[in-house]
Amino acid sequence: MYDSPIRLQNVCANYIGENIEAFCWAEGDEEAITLTFKKGHVYLHTTLSEQLLNILGQKRKINDEILSIFNSNNTRLEKVIMPNAMNLTCRGLKTLRQHHIVDLEATQLKVTISDLISSLSDWTIDNLRSLTVSDCTFVDSSKMAAMVSLSRLKNLRTLNVSYTEFNNHGLEIIVEDLRHLECLDLSETRVSEISPLRKCRNRLRALVLHNLKISDAAIPVIMDLPRLRHLDVSRNSNFSSRFQQQVYVLLDHITPPLSLSINELLLEPGALCELEHLDISGCDRVEIDALAQFIQCHRSLTFLGLLDCEACYDSMFVEKICPYTTSLMITGSANEEQILESLIRYPKRVRCTQRSLYELFSLTQQFCEPRVDVIELVLRAMRLHPEEFHIQMAATACVYNLTKGDVGQKIHPHVLKEVVHFTLAAMENFPNHLQLQKNTLLTLCSDRILQDVTFDRYRCARLVLDCLCIFEDSSMGRMSVAICSILAAKISTSETTVLGSTPKYMRKLLKMVRTKMESNQVDITLKFTLSALWNLTDESPETCSIFLREGGLELFLEVLEAFPGESTVETKILGLINNIAEVKTLRHRLIVDPFLVALRRLLRSPLIDVAYFAAGIIAHLASGGVEFWTSRAIPRHVMLEELGIVVMEWSSPESEMVAYRSFSPFFHLILCYEAPQVQLWALWAILHVCSKNGKRYCLMLYEEEGDEILNTIAANSNTSEEVRQFCISIMDLLKMQGLVRNGKNASKLSIDEPNSKMLENDIHS
Repeated sequence: MYDSPIRLQNVCANYIGENIEAFCWAEGDEEAITLTFKKGHVYLHTTLSEQLLNILGQKRKINDEILSIFNSNNTRLEKVIMPNAMNLTCRGLKTLRQHHIVDLEATQLKVTISDLISSLSDWTIDNLRSLTVSDCTFVDSSKMAAMVSLSRLKNLRTLNVSYTEFNNHGLEIIVEDLRHLECLDLSETRVSEISPLRKCRNRLRALVLHNLKISDAAIPVIMDLPRLRHLDVSRNSNFSSRFQQQVYVLLDHITPPLSLSINELLLEPGALCELEHLDISGCDRVEIDALAQFIQCHRSLTFLGLLDCEACYDSMFVEKICPYTTSLMITGSANEEQILESLIRYPKRVRCTQRSLYELFSLTQQFCEPRVDVIELVLRAMRLHPEEFHIQMAATACVYNLTKGDVGQKIHPHVLKEVVHFTLAAMENFPNHLQLQKNTLLTLCSDRILQDVTFDRYRCARLVLDCLCIFEDSSMGRMSVAICSILAAKISTSETTVLGSTPKYMRKLLKMVRTKMESNQVDITLKFTLSALWNLTDESPETCSIFLREGGLELFLEVLEAFPGESTVETKILGLINNIAEVKTLRHRLIVDPFLVALRRLLRSPLIDVAYFAAGIIAHLASGGVEFWTSRAIPRHVMLEELGIVVMEWSSPESEMVAYRSFSPFFHLILCYEAPQVQLWALWAILHVCSKNGKRYCLMLYEEEGDEILNTIAANSNTSEEVRQFCISIMDLLKMQGLVRNGKNASKLSIDEPNSKMLENDIHS
């Protein structure tokens, strides 16, 4: 539950990265726009410059305009990391020429690697130590793979060309020209012959050949690299047969394992004496005896990769009873330690991450205590692979298990905020996948998250409503309306208006109400649906209009007839119609005899919640005057007389019965001198909430200058004695809070944002 505060620099850098456009001016024409800081003398030191650039890359915001901010007048870059750089062109890359760069990482570039190198300064060309161009391209517009530009980087120590078109010819070039090269990553390139590596046998310290299409002929070459400390010859592999009956996350398009027998290397105890890191994940038919012998002869070995190898299940690695495996870090799928190590070691490898998350899902079902360490690994996978369906599918299932129930109550809101962020991203990226959407709803449908965590609630509500409209699934529908009923009470009125005035959302919610009515079911789904509609219409004339246009009033009358005496249903229906009654231009739609008859009956309900909202509707309708009241079935004066009697009979409940965003809808009611019954209801409502939550509502009334209106009414000779006493009682409450308008400032009280016309405990009923 406890978490250390985030470093102020990290908070600031993240905020700037999220809102970078707000800090900058745009200059130049459409073809060459550049950005500069609005405060012209800003200078970011090296660490902050590099951190901000990395953050922008992670948020997929890097393009030519954004990179132009990082000119040498405002920033200083030595270690450049640009993930997700697919929107950069040669024009933008020229910004790098202004810096002395020693380490450079750019992934997913659309321009060629040669273009990238050409954009660097002469100093950088001469001094660059590390270059990572994973998932970029060497192929130019003429369809030619140009790799000769790499030979210019004479001082290069580390080169990562994984997932590119790098080939045998390129390998020959770099082993000849890059005389200081020590670390090389050729994963999933087009290299098929690694014998040129013998030319750098005395300096190569790290070699990564993950999923490289090489044969057993490569083994003697590898054995002839005596300085190697890090060797990765892992392969992608399908799940072993022992798991094929337990598929939770469907894994298709799996590349068959490549043929590379590692036993020849393992059976040579004198080979690679300095080796510290060996990864043989996915390799076929690894002999346990040979592997044990190799480990015994290589006591400096600290890591062994065995994911997708049956060997990881051997007791030697599971129980670690052998002295030479006790301190060995192992990736695999035999136990929690191996699975988590796999997620740590292979964050960018899709198949490895996919497999590890699948295995992790089974473990998370047994967790009884918060595991923030595991959550962070899962979220990293979601961040790095946002468009990999199988990873997102497995990750959303894991996240639910890791945050549900009592466990979620013990997790810090900061962590849960990140959970929600990546959960919503998964919802956006895969809107039509039922099981993934269900996973996300299971995570979001949590009191802990919806009540205590700060996140983009509007975005969440929109995605949940989209999900509700797409899928006909009862459990998903129940979770969707539950989430929306709570979120609609926590977002702004402008946002609820956008949601509520979307016809497809309104039609779906009303359809759910009708379905429950026709099946004669008063269940939690119906209650949540009514709550969602109630909150969406709150202070939203457009939503109220859409509700009426889609036949909502007629439907609600049918529901009241179908479920007489169901107080929860009656309260929610009347609460929504009260929202409509507040809209002056829509009130005439409510002056219909069937509704007024039902309203008169509900006014006499023994439950004050029901009677209160019935009375509120009558007050709003009667405030329009005699000419507005066109019904002959129940005359206005009769309804007003009954309204006054009922209000004066009420006793204030012990707890706060209702919540309000503003008192402005009441002011025209308390000024309705010709109908004191209308005034009575409005004043009773104000007095009720001010007496139950004075800190919040007294200040709200004061700030909206309601106290001046009350003074005016109390001083008016035409005011009835009952109305005057209510005004005095409310003003006494204001005085108790120190809110007296006598030329001095009112007490500055801290209040929470009011949420809706429905209490949260009612939402959760």
